[in-house]
Amino acid sequence: MDIATPLERSDLAGYAARSAQSRGRRHPERHRDNRPAFERDRDRIIHCAAFRRLEYKTQVFVNHEGDYYRTRLTHSLEVAQIGKAIARRLRLNEELTEALALAHDLGHTPFGHTGEEVLNRCMADHGGFEHNLQSLRVVDELEERYPGFNGLNLSWEVREGIVKHSSPYDRPAGLVDEFLPGTVPTVEAQLINFADEIAYNNHDIDDGLKSGYVTLDQLRGIEVWREVYDAVGAAYPGIDPSRHKHQTISALIGAYIRDITITTLANIEAYGIATQDDLRQVNRQVVGLSPELAAKNRELKRFLFVNLYRHYKVERMRVKAERCLTQLFETYLQHPTLLPGKYQEKVERDGRERVICDYIAGMTDRFAMDEYKRLFEPYERV
Repeated sequence: MDIATPLERSDLAGYAARSAQSRGRRHPERHRDNRPAFERDRDRIIHCAAFRRLEYKTQVFVNHEGDYYRTRLTHSLEVAQIGKAIARRLRLNEELTEALALAHDLGHTPFGHTGEEVLNRCMADHGGFEHNLQSLRVVDELEERYPGFNGLNLSWEVREGIVKHSSPYDRPAGLVDEFLPGTVPTVEAQLINFADEIAYNNHDIDDGLKSGYVTLDQLRGIEVWREVYDAVGAAYPGIDPSRHKHQTISALIGAYIRDITITTLANIEAYGIATQDDLRQVNRQVVGLSPELAAKNRELKRFLFVNLYRHYKVERMRVKAERCLTQLFETYLQHPTLLPGKYQEKVERDGRERVICDYIAGMTDRFAMDEYKRLFEPYERV
């Protein structure tokens, strides 16, 4: 086979995205091998600095609270695993799915959504802050790895999926004409919205139980958990509590994957979608849960919000994180010479506030806390 001819899977569904039909990259490149475009995008994401920093960025629990708890990195890997499982069943492009899963949180701040709220408030008069748009900024501008251009030069479809990522915490905002505002993205991008939610619902249950912030007795009041938990108990009488919990979470993820697969295939058939062009013309969300599971899922999400995300110990860390990032932003704004040299060099081009925002958004939890100590504790080495 010609090394210049990209390899494309032959078993993709007609409505799946194909590297060969990509709208291309912002900057022309000559490649040294025949990886398909979306596989190349995935590889670039894995090797970029922003992806590695996700290891020390908060999901729910700040990194220093324990090595067991999920981080943005482990969350992204779990989203990729779930997303690929569904993509295979729907005969979608697994490489595009994986690239979107691994990239969807690249622009996230330290300290989770608290950090995003702080930066959005600090940037209110300077364009605001939204982490999907920051993820796009990371892959388009902030990564510096290649000769001739900034960013990772990802395919249009990956960049569209990043900026149109949607969840209860993320709403597409500030879309430019380049990404067809008002038009649904690829099925792969729609899928990541649900893989994201499945991942964080289930791993937050696991982390919540591990921390003791939620209990099995409380979870028994949640219908979808109780059904699966009892089914696992019936299948494995006498199973120990820890294994019972893990098997329930595994079975719960499997139940969501099956439901989304069946529901999505039914929607695709009902809307008469056979190609990518059909999807854009019909312009409907095709990936989704059945009404029954969607209702149960809403109950689970309400439970986690009240009992975990608003637990008083999580709230205490949220308040500390808010104070930390607010003071960092205000101090850099008053004294920009405290910024590293390469950031000071960007102020004239991007503006002081945006450069400070980029710097803080790229911090890990640990770096932000250390920087706070370096700037505000007199006996801390600078």
